[in-house]
Amino acid sequence: MVETETAPGQAGPTLRQKIVLAGASLLEEGGLDAVSTRAVAARAGVPAPSIFRLFGDKDGLLEAVAEHGFRRYLEVKSTLFSEDDPVQALRDAWDLHISFGLEHPAYYSLVYGQVRPGHVPEAGRRAADDLRRLITKVAAAGRLRMSVDRATEVMHSTGVGTILTLISHPEPARDLRNAREARDMVINTLTIPLPQATPDVGAASGTAVASSAMALLAALGPDGTAPLSTGERILLQEWLNRLADGPDRDG
Repeated sequence: MVETETAPGQAGPTLRQKIVLAGASLLEEGGLDAVSTRAVAARAGVPAPSIFRLFGDKDGLLEAVAEHGFRRYLEVKSTLFSEDDPVQALRDAWDLHISFGLEHPAYYSLVYGQVRPGHVPEAGRRAADDLRRLITKVAAAGRLRMSVDRATEVMHSTGVGTILTLISHPEPARDLRNAREARDMVINTLTIPLPQATPDVGAASGTAVASSAMALLAALGPDGTAPLSTGERILLQEWLNRLADGPDRDG
């Protein structure tokens, strides 16, 4: 079970936290179908209108339950930013993601298994933002084969698909080798090895252009830190992304 959420300096959870914890316990015990507003109110020992007053509707409640479930995972993931090797950090992020999804399938399915076109739960957005930051570090090291945006989408969608596929199988039938092989294929597709002493520039020109373009984009930093106008920055970013994702990048 995910850690109990208690407000700092208080003997027990607030009313909002009490409701979230009730929703979380129902989710873990019986899945999404068990999390009705009536059942949550009964489990929390509060009037049902309290849920609507605090969360707006059931979707708002489920968002809060998802954030509760993902909190510890995101805290652990944040420690990966201090790793010296950004590519290894990306591998570790994949392994952490797979481990969390399999250990907490109810929370994972709540965030990624309930598809609503145009909507991503806040917990999912935070996880994707952290992944983008990790991939940006790979780009800054000159080891990314494509644009940060594209690499983030490729790794995120592959990871989500891998976990949802594993969750769909009975636990004894899950082959975790598939997750490891998917990880290696994705990492090898997105990144390049450490540069050699005498690289073959001609053979690797497409990859070199892509990695250099993303290294430059990462080096520019946040908006406003480079001596460029807004229009110049937008144009440069478009050019660099096009160089990174252009056709026949590998020759």
